[in-house]
Amino acid sequence: MLTCSRRCIQSRYSLAFRPGHRYQVVRKGSSSSLSTVSCLRAQTNQVETRINDGLYIPASDSVGTDLVKTRATRYPSVLQEVAENIERYPGCVILTKVGGFYELYFDQAKEFGALLNLKVAERKYAGGKVPMAGFPFFQLDRYLKVLVQDLNKHVAISEEFPRTAAQKVKSGGLLFERRVARIVTPGTLVDEKFMQSMENNFLLAIHVSNPLLDGQNDLAAPTLGLAWMDLSTGEFYTQATNLGNVSSDLLRISPREIVLNQEMTYDVRQTLLDVLSTESFTVTQFSKLVHIKEVSDWSSRLECPVAVSEMRAFTRAEVDAGNLLLEYAKEQLLDLGMRLQQPIRRIESENMGIDKNTMRGLEIVDRSQTATSGGKGSLLHAIRRTVTKGGARLLRERICSPSTSIQVINQRLDLVEALATNSTLRSKLVDLLEKTFDSQRISQKFALGRGDADDLVSLHKTIIATSDIAQLARSFCDISGETIRKTVAAQFSRLSLDSTLKLAQDIAHAVDEDALLAHHLEEMKEDAEVMSKTRDMLNAVENQEDADFVAGRAKARGIRLLRTSQPRQHTTPLDDNGIKADTPDMENSDIDHSLLSMTNNAAGNATILGESWVMRRSASATLSGLHSKLDALFHAKIELTKSLQGNAMAPSLSLRWTPGLGHHVHVKGAKDIRNTVEKLLSARSIGSSKSTRTFYVAEWSELGNQIDQIKLQIKAEEERVFQTLRESVITNLASLRGNAMVLDELDVACSFAIISSEQNFIRPILNHSRSHTIIDGQHPTVMLGLEEQGRSFVSNDCLVGEVERVWLITGPNMAGKSTFLRQNALISILAQVGCFVPAKYAELGIVDQIFSRIGSADNLYQDQSTFMIEMLETANILNKATPRSFVIMDEIGRGTTPEDGIAVGYACLHHLYNVSKCRTLFATHFHKLCDMTDSWPRLANYCTDVREESDGAFSYVHRLRPGVNRDSHALKVAQLAGLPPSALKIAADVKASFALQSLPANDESIKSATTAV
Repeated sequence: MLTCSRRCIQSRYSLAFRPGHRYQVVRKGSSSSLSTVSCLRAQTNQVETRINDGLYIPASDSVGTDLVKTRATRYPSVLQEVAENIERYPGCVILTKVGGFYELYFDQAKEFGALLNLKVAERKYAGGKVPMAGFPFFQLDRYLKVLVQDLNKHVAISEEFPRTAAQKVKSGGLLFERRVARIVTPGTLVDEKFMQSMENNFLLAIHVSNPLLDGQNDLAAPTLGLAWMDLSTGEFYTQATNLGNVSSDLLRISPREIVLNQEMTYDVRQTLLDVLSTESFTVTQFSKLVHIKEVSDWSSRLECPVAVSEMRAFTRAEVDAGNLLLEYAKEQLLDLGMRLQQPIRRIESENMGIDKNTMRGLEIVDRSQTATSGGKGSLLHAIRRTVTKGGARLLRERICSPSTSIQVINQRLDLVEALATNSTLRSKLVDLLEKTFDSQRISQKFALGRGDADDLVSLHKTIIATSDIAQLARSFCDISGETIRKTVAAQFSRLSLDSTLKLAQDIAHAVDEDALLAHHLEEMKEDAEVMSKTRDMLNAVENQEDADFVAGRAKARGIRLLRTSQPRQHTTPLDDNGIKADTPDMENSDIDHSLLSMTNNAAGNATILGESWVMRRSASATLSGLHSKLDALFHAKIELTKSLQGNAMAPSLSLRWTPGLGHHVHVKGAKDIRNTVEKLLSARSIGSSKSTRTFYVAEWSELGNQIDQIKLQIKAEEERVFQTLRESVITNLASLRGNAMVLDELDVACSFAIISSEQNFIRPILNHSRSHTIIDGQHPTVMLGLEEQGRSFVSNDCLVGEVERVWLITGPNMAGKSTFLRQNALISILAQVGCFVPAKYAELGIVDQIFSRIGSADNLYQDQSTFMIEMLETANILNKATPRSFVIMDEIGRGTTPEDGIAVGYACLHHLYNVSKCRTLFATHFHKLCDMTDSWPRLANYCTDVREESDGAFSYVHRLRPGVNRDSHALKVAQLAGLPPSALKIAADVKASFALQSLPANDESIKSATTAV
């Protein structure tokens, strides 16, 4: 089994500056119960059964029962601690830190070792054979990604904590105890490297209010409360919703994990799970008693309390959902203090509603073929020109939830116009934005007790860039338009710089960026050395994949560490003289002692002079004095070396330190060894090889110990300076977050300005009418795709609204009807997001909801045919559309007989025209519908065409014209698709025979037609 230790390598790392551990908080015990359910479609029945039976515990946790039965059995201390953690944290995979490795034991090693591609070994103890598997500590994020993101598991990370002197005696000399420092779940990621930088990592809680609990099943009643947060940024939101909308709300939010209160009744839980099972959500049942009751109880976890006037706005369901969310997050972070932003209530009337079918049908965020967020071909990809991670996240949020406030929209458009009309200014702003870092997440790291010197440097650079951006505000004075000037001025006035600039100055004065770079280069060198030794061992166990990973990580890590490195954990203890000590309880793990020996020898080749500090000497008076003392001691070391070399007449003599030998004198060559023995009577030989010998010399031992003591004092003072800076970051948390929001908004505005300039988009006019007036509109994603192919897009007008409320569109297949429908819906979305639109002129009435019934697919798992799904989506539209809605429907009724299809299509048109009275674009191949609605005054017929040439060639005319086109030209599409000529001829003959019939085709006409053929 590969569990070779890097304890010796860490002994060198621990002298370098480490402002904090990744997992600092000590777990003091818990009585909570967790159960994780991955609500995948193929597992719904299993999930329901398990939840009905009580607390769901994954199969991997069955080992807990076995361990309880064998409590009397003697296990080494590590395994005893693992057994206790498995029992204490049911539902969690336990990763235990042992030296330089994280390890799995017992049944969890067998189950997850194979899934993680780890070699599983067994070791025999008094209690029997124990399976075990492990990986190097620096690969933690790699395996967390598999366990948490891919397998949707909860992972409890047990870290090493040094024991006090008294505890060492009591434990029989064991230097460490191991305690769970954090529980990592899909929704509680904070700074893991595998997080999606351009997407939020939301944790969401759902609370069901009394009406649903009482058995009332009104889908439109606001019976649910949602609360969600991103622990990596501190964002916190709530919303009241209902069963009919919750699935669309969840698709918009895209939570990584959903928390339900396990105390809810079976019927209520079953109802929610039926909704959640339509998507791949990770659902956690949480059973611990929720102690917080009101919004006022949230204050200790927020950067500032919620105003009393704002508290009244939250519904009871929202408050209870927020209580559940905060309690669950606290439980997973193990009482780590949270500093969240003030909660923002999402109010339905203030945002355009986009249900999940429309979100997918219009490919707003994902392409339906790829399901990749922001993938090429999606609207998000088409308009994204952001250069910051926070800007990318904000853009995704806005495009999924456009505003319905004309004031908000126009303020956004003012900013876009100011940037679109001044390319020089825009370029300067983009250049400065590129110099900023993700300060939302960096600030939150400090708020959660994390963060390191690299993060401080990133904050310093971001603050300086923000200050330079604020200076650009003066350049906007020449912008034409008083309203636009006021909007731009208001945007820049939100930047808070006084206190943050002081923070930046303090960071620059304290942190030595050049020394930090040197420090990382040293770590890279050490990594390369360790990687070489580790590769040999990995090759020995035939695990080339891991060897390649270590090599690749060492190469990439150097680049990353210059920007956003994470502090290594210094778990190797120091003895009373500050020297790295050996670890007795390492005997309890499966260590490869050959690799341990190799890495110890490598560590011993470094001299004690090598040390890289990351704080400037001038960071504090104490630090300056300590460095002066250290300089003097280094000078004394040089003089001592010269003195000993002269006295012993041994030029090869050097002063060294290794973890095993401490401070010693090293001599090379037979002559120098003989002279040292003869001349240095105080030297005591402690080891030798064929050509070298080591000695203890009292003068060097004493001087070396003095150097060690000063180094430890410098480390302690650097830690104190770092903690002071950390407190300053937390003090400025609200300002840093506020500035980050402004930068994100500027980045989004620049993105819109760039795409508008590139594609000649125009500013839309928004009003409260019910019109939709577009001149020469284009599809924002299709036009880009055609442009890449060197083809042009045919623009179209659309004047649906007050006069012509419904457009009934006919025409050939492949002539652009569906594209026309989608492009007008997307133009409305872009306009209400605050972006310019692809048209020559656009005047739009505010849309409260957009509905789309486009495309077809069946759902065999839930026993839903294509037509059934179409009817479900159609019913949703007819039940929810209002006079301010915008509806696009394509080929309704095509999944059944022509007669039934016409009947259903007519009923939908009648309802939208007479009941919903909303703007509607309705495409169909049922030409009889045009005749049936001919007398409707506010319905207009439009169509596309095919242009046929004398030689038989044809082309599509994508430009719409008034009228009805009764030929769908399906055979031409079949010809383009490559149907055999014989099949095409038969189809043409059958169609011709149908044309001779005076009535619609029926069984008899089909029979006669095929007989003729």
